[in-house]
Amino acid sequence: MAEQTSTANAWSAHPADLIPAGRKRLGWGLLAIATLGLLAIIVVQILYKTEMSAVGFDTWRPVIYAYVLWGAALGAWQVLTRGEDGQRALFLLPALLFTIAMVIFPTLFGFYIALTDWNLSSFSGRRFNGLDNFWQMLSDPYYRNALVNMVLYVLAVLVEYIIAFSLALLLNAQIRARKFFRVVFLLPLMLSPVAVSWMVGKSLMEYRFGPAATLARHLGWGNPAFFSDPITARISIMMLDAWTFIPFMMIMLLAGLQAMSREVLEAARVDGATAWQTFWQVTFPLMLPVSVTAVILRIIFKLKLADIIITLTSGGPGGATDSVSSFIYREYRDRSNVGYGTMLAMAYLVIIVVFVTWLLKFASRFVRNVN
Repeated sequence: MAEQTSTANAWSAHPADLIPAGRKRLGWGLLAIATLGLLAIIVVQILYKTEMSAVGFDTWRPVIYAYVLWGAALGAWQVLTRGEDGQRALFLLPALLFTIAMVIFPTLFGFYIALTDWNLSSFSGRRFNGLDNFWQMLSDPYYRNALVNMVLYVLAVLVEYIIAFSLALLLNAQIRARKFFRVVFLLPLMLSPVAVSWMVGKSLMEYRFGPAATLARHLGWGNPAFFSDPITARISIMMLDAWTFIPFMMIMLLAGLQAMSREVLEAARVDGATAWQTFWQVTFPLMLPVSVTAVILRIIFKLKLADIIITLTSGGPGGATDSVSSFIYREYRDRSNVGYGTMLAMAYLVIIVVFVTWLLKFASRFVRNVN
């Protein structure tokens, strides 16, 4: 009985519990040594590059070598401390190392660049300047204006959603040439925003000979310059961006409408509900999860708005149409100010992460309360 009990306990034990303690200590020791070595080399290199120490390397190549050794130690730690589970985890190790190398490390390096005075047109090269770029950003009226514009551009998503939902309802109805109209309404989504900027903004809306400007003159608009007045230019940018991406939301909402149960709608009609009551009390609540997903994805795309603005107005007139992305792009391209531009980008990254996290929580709570 004792032998059977010990055998049963051995089979019920977790595989990691059967690994000798000495082997686990070896794994933890390798990981600790590799981690401390990697951190030490990174700190030494940062101090050297910021001119706070005379000891360091001319390039970041030793950091790469230390990172590769740390990855090997991480894999050995998995195998030594977890056994077969660690061997299976090795299949995830390349993806983890790639994510750290291509996402996390460049982000951390971006924060370092944001703390430097680095202008490509200057002969002095990169120089550590602490939080000077941050204080300059707080007092930059053009950056604040770009943030305000982003709020306006994001709020325009609500109007885009209403139009997209209306088009989805229309294309879901039994109308003639329904398939033809579905293809036609999707055409703007198939075009590049830069192509839309040239085809529509630079050609149709050209204030001298463009068809849209000519029509506006016939309707009584004396000087139909769509991109010279700040308010008109913002509205024009919003309209072009909406024309490009409304089909994206429309196709998502149309898919949701087609997936709805027809029995529910028919039951509402049998109960005597009007078309508006059926939409507001049945269709809209059932479509809410799809609607929230479409709106959140559209907001994420809107936060990256830059190409249409850069092509049409370059942020003008006087920065009135700048988004944060286009302003950062011009800071790099026109002023070659890498350090300050990176500070703007890092601050915008933090704003996006906080905003999207709050938006996801709010959307989840909103859908839960409605349903």
